[in-house]
Amino acid sequence: MSVTRSIAAEPIRILIADDHPLVRDGIAALIERQADMVVVGEAASGEEAVDRFSLLRPDVTLMDVQMPGRGGLDAIETIRGAFPDAVILVLTTYPGDVQAVRAMRAGASGYLLKNAVRKELTDAIRAVHAGRRALSADIAHAIAVHAFEDPLTPRELAILQLVAEGQANRQIAAHLGVSTDTIKANLKALFVKLGVDDRTHAVTVAVRRGFIAR
Repeated sequence: MSVTRSIAAEPIRILIADDHPLVRDGIAALIERQADMVVVGEAASGEEAVDRFSLLRPDVTLMDVQMPGRGGLDAIETIRGAFPDAVILVLTTYPGDVQAVRAMRAGASGYLLKNAVRKELTDAIRAVHAGRRALSADIAHAIAVHAFEDPLTPRELAILQLVAEGQANRQIAAHLGVSTDTIKANLKALFVKLGVDDRTHAVTVAVRRGFIAR
């Protein structure tokens, strides 16, 4: 008579990187209730996330993008550069499609919003651990909506950032070493690409979509 042995699968080992202790505690509490997951470490900054990843080698890292010092996107690039097989799921409050695309290009396997229901988060962790992608529905929709739009040029992005800082056209022109007429023309093209009519609305849209941070 043969005896069949059942060997339980190892739990998914998770590192949580977020600068808010209450957020980390809430995520950890949710994960610890999952039979197939375990939290192996926490980090409060991008720099700490890189160090903790190197030490712990988690199966999945939950990474916020806005943290003090080294940000989440830089941490993702650093980790993936050293460990190409690293699996990183962005968990953030920022719904910008541009930022989500940047995160995926940096090496993230998914991009989820913190207001996701608990099941969505745990399902996303299992999905990226299994080699699949995971995107919040709102993010996926926004990426699809803007997929065929003309990208902003490096100069347009620089102008947007300076506009967000409150600089006038003359100051921006001096900063970039071009004429005021050139800045006016660049702003006109920017407004068309963003679908806005003025500087204030341009900054609002740029922040919301993740072109710039404030």
